[in-house]
Amino acid sequence: MLDTYRALLPRIRTAGDFADLLGEVFGELGSSHAYVGTTDRPSGPASPPPGYLGADLGQAADGRWLVERVLPGESSDPRARSPLSGPGAAVPAGVTLLEVDGQPVDPALGPGPLLVGAARKPVEITVSDGGQRRRVAVIPLASERRLRYQDWVASNRRQVRELSGGQAGYLHVPDMMGEGWAHFHRDLRAEMALDMLVLDVRQNSGGHVSELVVEKLARRIMGWSVGRGLQPGTYPRDVPRGPVVALTDEFAGSDGDMITAALRILGLGPVVGTRTWGGVIGIDGWFRLVDGTVVTIPKYAMWLETYGWGVENHGVDPDVEVVISPADWAAGRDPQLATAVRLATDALGARPAARPPDTSARPSRRRPPLPPRAGQ
Repeated sequence: MLDTYRALLPRIRTAGDFADLLGEVFGELGSSHAYVGTTDRPSGPASPPPGYLGADLGQAADGRWLVERVLPGESSDPRARSPLSGPGAAVPAGVTLLEVDGQPVDPALGPGPLLVGAARKPVEITVSDGGQRRRVAVIPLASERRLRYQDWVASNRRQVRELSGGQAGYLHVPDMMGEGWAHFHRDLRAEMALDMLVLDVRQNSGGHVSELVVEKLARRIMGWSVGRGLQPGTYPRDVPRGPVVALTDEFAGSDGDMITAALRILGLGPVVGTRTWGGVIGIDGWFRLVDGTVVTIPKYAMWLETYGWGVENHGVDPDVEVVISPADWAAGRDPQLATAVRLATDALGARPAARPPDTSARPSRRRPPLPPRAGQ
């Protein structure tokens, strides 16, 4: 195989060409996690990063640029800061964006060009609310990714609550690394305290802590802690009290494949969505070649009960396939989430959630009467 590709070596002119050639060779392995990174850098000075206001902007018919929606911040995530709702700003939705650092917003171009190079720097914006001009100092974001991710999670949680009548919890695990583990635990106790749980591992980018997540989900309630003046708690803690339904998709891979397979192997609940990515031959880091090209070496194959070696290059099929169509995306519909809540609700009807014991049935702790004294 190397001889087949070696004939192309005389045509290599750049590091990018070499990386492309290595990528083709690696493709012959038929393995996931076989990556090549180039050392090529764009020529010329780097463009300054743009700043983002953490809001949905739109243009009115008369050419004015409006703040249509301000994304709410998430205090548990430092990167999910909302510039327009921060202290001293409080810019509401519906205002007109007039100026950025004293420069008027061009009706044709919008505020984007004025925010180039403004990431993480104080910027003064001028807005008009009901005819009242106001100048506000804000610090734009370098990326809205985390802010919009947290908004998406909160939106999904609201939808799950509405569809379930407040009975279902919702957890999204973005990866199986420290960040995903932290997000999983941030909301774990509150969401598992409800009667059923929707576990969302869609777009899970993998890692290595899926077995820890599975341990939490596979626990069963063996007892209750009933404290004075407190809500009853389960023993062990952090246990699903009722049905669990999982969501997965084609963007859940590596340890995202693993968590999906583990849920099905253990029968913890149905999996809804689409077939996962299919890459469970793992790596343990990147390696740099003498010219600076970086590569990975897939070397940890995975065999799984019921699947054998079959997850690699195929993925894990869901129990209930639901595809989100382009029309669904455009309309803001999530049929996968709706299906998961429906299945959880049906399962709850067949198997009610665990309930704390009736405290009125507790035995009395009063001491028993003393036996009669001798001679009486």
